[in-house]
Amino acid sequence: MEPKSDIAERYSGIYLNNREKIMAGSSDFINSFREKAMERFHELGIPSKKNESYRYTNLEPFFRNDYANYFIPGISDFVKAEEFRCDVTDLDSHGIVLLNGFYPSINGKFSELPGGIRIGSLNEASREFSDIVEKHYSRYAKSDTDGLVHLNTAMAADGVFVHVPEGASLKKPVQVIDLVDSDADTFNQHRNLIVVEKNAEFTIIICDHTNSPQKFLTNAVTEIYVGENSRFEIIRVQNEHNNAAKITHTFIHQERNSFAASNNITLHGGLVRNSTYHRLAGEGAECNSYGLYLSDKFQHVDNFVNVEHIAQNCTSNQLFKGVLDDMATGAFNGRIFVAPGAQGTIAYQKNNSILLTDSARMDTKPQLEIYANDVKCSHGATVGQINEDALFYLQSRGINKKEARLMLMFGFAHEVIQNIKVDPLRDRMDNLVMQRLKGELSRCASCMVKCG
Repeated sequence: MEPKSDIAERYSGIYLNNREKIMAGSSDFINSFREKAMERFHELGIPSKKNESYRYTNLEPFFRNDYANYFIPGISDFVKAEEFRCDVTDLDSHGIVLLNGFYPSINGKFSELPGGIRIGSLNEASREFSDIVEKHYSRYAKSDTDGLVHLNTAMAADGVFVHVPEGASLKKPVQVIDLVDSDADTFNQHRNLIVVEKNAEFTIIICDHTNSPQKFLTNAVTEIYVGENSRFEIIRVQNEHNNAAKITHTFIHQERNSFAASNNITLHGGLVRNSTYHRLAGEGAECNSYGLYLSDKFQHVDNFVNVEHIAQNCTSNQLFKGVLDDMATGAFNGRIFVAPGAQGTIAYQKNNSILLTDSARMDTKPQLEIYANDVKCSHGATVGQINEDALFYLQSRGINKKEARLMLMFGFAHEVIQNIKVDPLRDRMDNLVMQRLKGELSRCASCMVKCG
């Protein structure tokens, strides 16, 4: 990695060259965070392997590329993006197509869904719903070690805003197609804010998809507030080409007796780094964090999960599984933190990976940091090959070796997929995972719902 000052200077230059465009569409409130965030980025720099949470991930090849173009779409670009459609009719959802993280304002600044739920541009929300944005923006996305969070605060020009009022319950999920498309190598930054007030229920599905072969680097931050007695689920499906690097940071703050689930399913991508932070701040809160990664060639997938038990009697579960082929590499870094006084904590963590070749590699690092005595916490991790006894058993029942291997791998992966509560999406994911395991998705040919 080049010295911190050099690489920081490079991205500072991108910021300075585009600062007027970035700030033009934002409110004074959001712009007020930018300079301090850039200063903090200069102090921390781009994470290297010396950063313990990035120990197994080398960002250098992607951040060394020349991203002179900081793409802010115009009307014609949005019109083109609106032509991007999904053709699976049985996924009944409210759909939005983002272009490089920008909300398509050509269809109006906001959409209002049943129950008074509003979805729109974060920039517009910072003006029209300033009380909500100012209460939650940049309150949960905090890091003392990751400069990329601060770089996003400085440079993000737009993103999605969702407000779910108290007591609202949306039966259909919201589906966000996060489309990356440009004629030049592009560095994308976007910021999302989701606020779920108390006694509400909301599910969002995010599909990361590339629509052109250029080199893309995306650094996205999503802040989520889950109010008292509310239920929230976020499902992210990543299916981008090998020239794409996707770095996501998801911060979920939970109040008393709330429930939140996050599920990151990575089907394809050159480099994928997902950081998920669950903060259980209210008594009786519960969170489930799931992940599935399927990698081949020289792909690299890194999942970092940090669960903070701040209040008493909270429960958390982590389950991450992966299949790595060829020379693919992966990493899992899971941390459970139990604060002093967080008695009655129940926390579990499991990471299992299958290596299909001798060249594939998986690094796993479970962590427990406990400062309370009345807790039940455990973790486990395995890295190995397909169970030969199970393979022999299936072959002895007349199933050929190739089909037997597929059955075992699919059963292994399905433990994560079965936690998706949206039935049509779960069925579609089963189909896509089987295709991926068969090698039929050799490139980013479709997103989770066969977008065309």
